[in-house]
Amino acid sequence: MAEVRKKTVEDKYNLKKVKKNNEKKNIKKEVISKKQEKKEKVIEKKSLFDRFRIFCYGVKSEFHKVHWPSKENMVKYSVATIFFIIFCSCFFYLIDVIFALIRSLFN
Repeated sequence: MAEVRKKTVEDKYNLKKVKKNNEKKNIKKEVISKKQEKKEKVIEKKSLFDRFRIFCYGVKSEFHKVHWPSKENMVKYSVATIFFIIFCSCFFYLIDVIFALIRSLFN
């Protein structure tokens, strides 16, 4: 029988440095999370009117990011939707009729 030799694994990537970098990243994340907590506390201290104003500003900025379809595309989408609804309703109606016939045959 052939001998099985154990291969030694070399540390190509210097795992000690990687572990240190991960520890540094974790510390940075903790610092960032503490800063975010402070910001959240500041937001909570604002008045109701100020928070509502900030909300409206956010809605307005998101509203500007919306991509509105053209009239031609809207007509195409509407027609496709109507045909899809008609197709699905006919399909399920036929399935219902077939099952009703099968049921009437065995009664």
